[in-house]
Amino acid sequence: MSTASAAPRADAGSDGATVRARVAITLGRARGLRAELVTFHGLPDAGEHVACFVPPRDGTVPLVRLHSECLTGDLLGSTRCDCGPQLDEALGALAEHGGAVLYLRQEGRGIGLYNKLDAYLLQNARTDTFEANRLLGRGADERDYGVAAAMLRALGLHRIRLLTNNPDKVRQLRDHGIDVTAAVPTRLHLTDDNAAYLTAKAHTTGHTLALGTRANEAETSDVRNGTRA
Repeated sequence: MSTASAAPRADAGSDGATVRARVAITLGRARGLRAELVTFHGLPDAGEHVACFVPPRDGTVPLVRLHSECLTGDLLGSTRCDCGPQLDEALGALAEHGGAVLYLRQEGRGIGLYNKLDAYLLQNARTDTFEANRLLGRGADERDYGVAAAMLRALGLHRIRLLTNNPDKVRQLRDHGIDVTAAVPTRLHLTDDNAAYLTAKAHTTGHTLALGTRANEAETSDVRNGTRA
């Protein structure tokens, strides 16, 4: 077990969450980055959530990504969503700047893998991703980011920049007492297979996706490099 000397002080926040263990690993998907996988005691739910942490390197507010588990995209490389490319982008940002990627066990926006695959069948009949969840008797998005806030507090990360296109992540973290100083959009990972999915996210939940343009890629680069607030 290894603890990085530059790691932030672990806190036992008001929710009682604490760091359980830090395990050093090398990430082949992030140019051989040496990072720590961090586990936790006392999180608000029973999920085995984990943080991938690298001490911030550029003196700015730490960049953090909340990444919800997606077996089909993250592991199998499905082009039906943008999850796999977003994870790779987040690991690349981790290699460049340090910070944290919180890997949250929230498959299918919290409805689980089997239900997500059932929702895919409904989407094949031209039902969007949110309505498909509702037709299965589940919430359109059941994710609660209180667990992410507890993880951040346990890591001592109370003030962050959030790598996200999702305004709900920003809102929930702020509601849970995390100071989100900026929302840094991810790049647009558009494919023929995920165009309808990304359109639904933009129109239904207000994701900041510049559909039809790549202009947000340059904007994202400017924000990460500190040239925009």
